[in-house]
Amino acid sequence: MDPILLGKGITDDIPVTLLPRLGNRHGLVAGATGTGKTVTLMTLAEGFSRIGVPVFLADVKGDVSGLAVAGAGTDALLQRAKDLGVADYAPAASPTIFWDLYGKLGHPVRTTVSEMGPTLLARILELNDTQAGVLDIVFKLADDRGLLLLDLDDLRALLGLVAEERKDISTEYGLVSAQTVAAIQRSLLRLSQDGGEAFFGEPALELADIMRVNHDGRGVIGILAADQLVLKPRLYSTFLLWLLSELFETLPEVGDLEKPKLVFIFDEAHLLFDDAPPALAQRIEQVVRLIRSKGVGVYFCSQFPDDVPANILGQLGNRVQHALRAFTPRDQKAVKVAAETFVPNPKLDVAATLAKLGTGEALVSTLQDKGIPSPVQQTQIAPPRCRMGAITEAERAQVRAGSPVGTRYDTAINRESAAERLAQRAQQAVEQADAPKARTRQQDEAQEGGFGQSIKDAIFGTKRRQGMFETMAKQTTRTVGTKLGNQIVRGLLGGIFGGKR
Repeated sequence: MDPILLGKGITDDIPVTLLPRLGNRHGLVAGATGTGKTVTLMTLAEGFSRIGVPVFLADVKGDVSGLAVAGAGTDALLQRAKDLGVADYAPAASPTIFWDLYGKLGHPVRTTVSEMGPTLLARILELNDTQAGVLDIVFKLADDRGLLLLDLDDLRALLGLVAEERKDISTEYGLVSAQTVAAIQRSLLRLSQDGGEAFFGEPALELADIMRVNHDGRGVIGILAADQLVLKPRLYSTFLLWLLSELFETLPEVGDLEKPKLVFIFDEAHLLFDDAPPALAQRIEQVVRLIRSKGVGVYFCSQFPDDVPANILGQLGNRVQHALRAFTPRDQKAVKVAAETFVPNPKLDVAATLAKLGTGEALVSTLQDKGIPSPVQQTQIAPPRCRMGAITEAERAQVRAGSPVGTRYDTAINRESAAERLAQRAQQAVEQADAPKARTRQQDEAQEGGFGQSIKDAIFGTKRRQGMFETMAKQTTRTVGTKLGNQIVRGLLGGIFGGKR
């Protein structure tokens, strides 16, 4: 397979290329602001796309979107391409799909809370170790009770359940305090205000849709609109790390191929490593080290090489270093580090050249046969075929209208999950509490102490008062006694006085 042309050596006048079969050995594009890193990324993305390799990259400033439309094709640009030996150069657009976590500048990118997992979610929420432990309990409780965690409403519902049953849960899973649950809920509120509501939900992003190949055999370039997302560094870095982890866990082992299955470009790479806890940094190193065998190449883009930890920097075989201005001690140290990471070239003073590179020039070293790094070359980067700048809203809308995945992701789905299940249980509990219950004999007897008891007392009386029955009995007895007495008296008197009965 033909190599990807990156440019032409200035001192040696030879083509500088990247071998497709070694594109999965990862890479680094570094340099100060305004030195041409974005154009290099576009040239790299176009090169992979033309040989049928899908690309996924973040558009931090908005100008990478120019990949979706053809370039201007000016005389100066055509002449430069000719001088650099770019064969059959002509302005052309690349097959592109726009993505956006907020759903404004591209198709919405969603994932579920369960797929994100407690570790990465704790990083987004900026939780401490204790709070992260409680979040682990929430996920375990959801699994044990068969409750789906899809969106933030589900997570809030589970946190509410944990707060209500925290004594029992503390006994079974570990100590949970009301203060810790409240702290997690406040962090969820901040995430919601930052746009997290749109990010968590369904339909979730399918990896196959970022690994598409067009009908003409070119790899589709997925561009993530990140101009607003980058203002939320933890959300930005955690999303890209989640995506990388999903690729690592999902794709099978394939070893070295003729070309990568996917190239993943991580712009503003320092955001991934700033304030990263040791466990997360270890996870990043593991993914970068092992995902190569899954056929995925990872390319970091940042200002300074030492923005990437040394143990990960050693895994990046393809290097493109644009100019570094040694104005401060930090810059001087970065120049020294960058110079030491290249394979020396006897014809080139790397440290001195770094400070003199012009816009569109870079020091390049790529892996060649048997994976051996080539000596560093001062290179003039080849121009991309696309527009080197941002596209208009109308052009973006046109690209989105022709997208093959728009109907799948543009409409959100809200199926029954933890929030709905717990709400149904609460409603059923309320209805059962309000519904009349079957009465027992004891309840009936107890109720007799009310109106029924009053009737009973009126008829049969109480200890302090005669009832109707007792009163009638006494009156009857009194009446009978009186008549009988009268008859007896009359009988006695009649006998005495000789009267007739």
